Amino acid sequence: MKVRQYLVIGAGRFGTAVSTTLHASGHEVVVVDRNEDLIESIMHRVTHAVIADATDEGALRSLGVRNFDAVVVAIGVNFQANVLATTLLKSMGAKHVVSKAADKLTAEVLMRVGADRVVRPEHDMGVQLAKQFAEPTVLDAFDFGAEHEVVEMIAQKPLEGSLRSLELSGRFRIHVIAVERHNQVELNPTADYEIRPGDKLVLIGSRESLNRLRSWLD
Repeated sequence: MKVRQYLVIGAGRFGTAVSTTLHASGHEVVVVDRNEDLIESIMHRVTHAVIADATDEGALRSLGVRNFDAVVVAIGVNFQANVLATTLLKSMGAKHVVSKAADKLTAEVLMRVGADRVVRPEHDMGVQLAKQFAEPTVLDAFDFGAEHEVVEMIAQKPLEGSLRSLELSGRFRIHVIAVERHNQVELNPTADYEIRPGDKLVLIGSRESLNRLRSWLD
């Protein structure tokens, strides 16, 4: 596994979850927050923790933001600080900036000032949960670009058989990229791979294609 370097700005609940998970996965993580108590609570669970104001241009420059593979702006409800930090990071040449937004308006502003990706944790989790309630066979789903999704679902009876016989690629323009069975994962399964009911499938395709598959399964 390639060790990557991440900068997380904000040590609240979201920032802590992101930074500690990345660090536990073996990556180098630097966390910045101006709240000393928050920094003290996380300093032993990340690579480095810094007390600094992320809206201070000098403080950001001293961190060498260009050296990180990605920067996560996890500032909570301070709209002005969120936008300013995102703007400064992009102007300093940060490679990839992911910013947290509290609402749709904030998300639109953050995209306009240069954020490479904007997340709305509560909204996004709510949508994901609703999808799971609406489609019990779908375990998880996330967007892959503007038109595509990666979906994890449990194989139902119509999906039983070899991938060649199912012809998911030809019929639906959907590709099976992984199958999990009894805690064993098969990546990029061949056309001869037999799908069994209960298998967990990871599929990629356009939203339209995946909707056609769902209709076929109903």
